[in-house]
Amino acid sequence: MSAKGVNGAGGSLLRNTFFQTILLSNVLLQIGIWVRNFAILMYVTDKTNEDPFAISLMGFVEFLPIFVFSFIGGTFADRWKPRLTMIWCDFLSAISVLIVLITLLYGSWHMVYFATFVSAILSQFSQPSAMKLFKQHIPAEQLQSAMAMFQSLIAIFMVLGPSLGVMSYQKFGIEVSIGVMGVAFLLSAVVLFRIPRDREVERTEAAAERHFWQELKDGFAYVWRSPVLKALGGTFALAGIAVGIANTLGLFIVLERLGQPKEFLQYMLMVNGVAMLVGGGFVMVVAKKVAPQKLLALGMLISSLTMLGIGWSTSIPLTLVLQFIGGLGFPMIQIGISTMILQWSEESYTGRVNGVLTPMFMGMMVIMTLVAGQLKLVFPLVGIYTAAGTAMFLGMLLLVPLFKHKPLIAQTSA
Repeated sequence: MSAKGVNGAGGSLLRNTFFQTILLSNVLLQIGIWVRNFAILMYVTDKTNEDPFAISLMGFVEFLPIFVFSFIGGTFADRWKPRLTMIWCDFLSAISVLIVLITLLYGSWHMVYFATFVSAILSQFSQPSAMKLFKQHIPAEQLQSAMAMFQSLIAIFMVLGPSLGVMSYQKFGIEVSIGVMGVAFLLSAVVLFRIPRDREVERTEAAAERHFWQELKDGFAYVWRSPVLKALGGTFALAGIAVGIANTLGLFIVLERLGQPKEFLQYMLMVNGVAMLVGGGFVMVVAKKVAPQKLLALGMLISSLTMLGIGWSTSIPLTLVLQFIGGLGFPMIQIGISTMILQWSEESYTGRVNGVLTPMFMGMMVIMTLVAGQLKLVFPLVGIYTAAGTAMFLGMLLLVPLFKHKPLIAQTSA
């Protein structure tokens, strides 16, 4: 693709009112989320004198809603108006933060868990609604470019976000940090009013009377009937296994394989974040030339090989190079997944498809996060990373039969 073509695609996207608005909203949400994650983590660490249970509870309250509410949120996203759903979710997040701030001022610090828990629940309703809006307002041929730009923005915050959260807590304290979080969520809700009003969809009397649980069941059946979505579910589960292991045991790579202090982990994460920015830019360039299933397969192949290499490497330069290459593949995975869900699901099922597939990845990731430490006591680190890389490679192989499939362009609303 020529540079002119790339600039043209990006320019037309940035002139899209919906896309402008969703990017600005996401900037505000990312500020709130990263301040929440790291300011509260630092606060809990200080308050409990580095108690491992209290710290691990932060991850539990963040990931539990994904299991419990992802199916439900996806189904309601298909029933409710997506624009209003997103606005209300951000507004309610801001209200919950205000409640936490008031209780903090009057002495109950444990309520910081409540802020994370409520925000995580509401995101399970907001995120599939955003996917529906992407399908409504972004032309099918621009979806992959849009996802690439969206992912690049998230990558920027993966580099800057941890420092933002830590700096907010260290300079201003937990009360101001939580206040920043609440203001960010509130401003996001206000910004979302710029999105064009939701379409008025005529529902037949039979459709209006359909039970919620029947619609939820229909969502599972829809995924099961689709060879593409069914294979994507298997890919999700295998990728979750690999990512859960790699995320949990990365610190042991630093300590045991590289012989560095634990603080060295931040440099590996920074290298990974910079690579994600580069990878997102690469996807924007090739978005119209590469099918999303091939993009996803390439990303998973890169991740599988770099996991194997990182597990075996004892060289700091080599490990950092592999970490960078692995970071290049991550946006391909994220963008490929999002684009496939949008292109291979009808608009009326987008929320439920997202709600069915997401827990497959998150479920396996959290399970492996819980058991990876126990595996480390029994198996060598090299063997565990080899297993993780193999799981990612098997997930890639599931995608190969999908290379011949074409997206459901007919069902895509532009």
